[in-house]
Amino acid sequence: LGRELVALLVWGAAVPHNAPRDRYIGWDSSTRARMLPWVVNNRRFLVLPWIRLPHLASRVLGANLRRLSQDWRAVYGHDVLLAETFVDSARFAGTCYRASNWLHLGHTRGFSRARGLRVSFVANQAPKAVFVYPLHRRALERLRKPDVIAESRNAS
Repeated sequence: LGRELVALLVWGAAVPHNAPRDRYIGWDSSTRARMLPWVVNNRRFLVLPWIRLPHLASRVLGANLRRLSQDWRAVYGHDVLLAETFVDSARFAGTCYRASNWLHLGHTRGFSRARGLRVSFVANQAPKAVFVYPLHRRALERLRKPDVIAESRNAS
């Protein structure tokens, strides 16, 4: 691929409320509040439309996932254990996520963050497919036990 720009990815903090993710991990609200910093959200993924290479989306996504925790640690001081993303099922099938071995957990209830309003979330009538990708072989175990994270941070 050389030095040509082929895709854009944006990663950010995990969303605070994601019922399919929380069920998958087995979180209660207090554990989620403590452990959410170890989950990262793929907010945007765009393969530039004029680029035509076989399997490009899954190749870019895979390469990005392999370095994500290291990059996150360099900026925020800790690894991340789980990546999440949302796919608008009305427009996309999530093929690149499935091809990259992400797990499809179900759909959201169709709410969006309400910016500038008195309420936090508003119904948008557009449920999204939820996909997750464990970034560590013991990701679920670590996300379920806050003391495991504290021990691993103190040991490093």
